[in-house]
Amino acid sequence: MLSTVEKSSLQFMREEEKLARDVYRYLYELHGNLIFSNIATSEQSHMDAIKQLLVKYNITDPVATDVPGIFVNQDLQALYNKLILDGSKSVVAALTVGATIEDLDLYDLENELDKVASADIILVYNSLIKGSRNHLRSFYGQLVTLGETYTPQYITQEYFDFIINSPMERG
Repeated sequence: MLSTVEKSSLQFMREEEKLARDVYRYLYELHGNLIFSNIATSEQSHMDAIKQLLVKYNITDPVATDVPGIFVNQDLQALYNKLILDGSKSVVAALTVGATIEDLDLYDLENELDKVASADIILVYNSLIKGSRNHLRSFYGQLVTLGETYTPQYITQEYFDFIINSPMERG
């Protein structure tokens, strides 16, 4: 039996992964940069992993009606609106939005991990953390290629430096 906190955590993370997928799909359509399409596909697999847990534990899915850019959580709705506006300005701005999303996702996943005790949720969250580190590496790498940089807004500079200075993770 899951706690109320664990149920809420799964619902929140399901929508946060949807936010990432929806923003990346929007930015791909706008800018045509394949990184957004590729990572959107990965975000869909993150959403699917959380949905399996929602189904397993009979928890209401906040993404039952999966309309692009529409969220039950109003904080995520406001963030989505801001991110697509910011990312629409240029490719560099869009890549910065990508790095920001992964930065936030890592911060939230790490915090949510501290709130859950169920082994299957811990396993899924750790897998999503690994994916988000890889996505952050990818966005940062593209920014560096364009002569730009990124300063973390949510995770610590130390954690960010560790991520970008370590290789892509598998599994």
